[in-house]
Amino acid sequence: MRWLFAVLCWSFISLSHATATPSLEGTTIHKVLVVKSERKLYLISYGKPLKSYRISLGKKPEGAKRLEGDKRTPEGIYWLDWRKNSDKYNLAMHISYPNARDVARAKREGVRPGSMIMLHGTPLNDEYPEWFFHTLDWTEGCIALKNADMREVWSLVKDGTLIEIRP
Repeated sequence: MRWLFAVLCWSFISLSHATATPSLEGTTIHKVLVVKSERKLYLISYGKPLKSYRISLGKKPEGAKRLEGDKRTPEGIYWLDWRKNSDKYNLAMHISYPNARDVARAKREGVRPGSMIMLHGTPLNDEYPEWFFHTLDWTEGCIALKNADMREVWSLVKDGTLIEIRP
């Protein structure tokens, strides 16, 4: 009898903690919001955040990208303008950095602003498993997600979607 009671208690506990994740399939994502200080990426529809993901940033996460090779992630308003399958990082979506403001600032300062900033997955590496990357700021200035999260973002976010990157 105790065994039956234990099974019933365990079933009740596991069901009470289960939360159905609503499907976002068919939902239009109008904006992707990245808040660097939170290490979060939010999918926004009609001004409301629908889902968030843990992200990794450039190796020097504080401050906006200023020049090529500074290992910082940009801050500002951009577009996710094209995508590709990446040999190194699985799926990758291009962020339209530098924008006109970034180009003008770099020209004033006499530096190259950099380019090829991507929203991408995590390397598949036998030496360093995915969980190793997920807790670090390890990119050269890109925004990285776990591969399962990147597959979900890839399927929900269309090319031409606005991405805002905040400090």
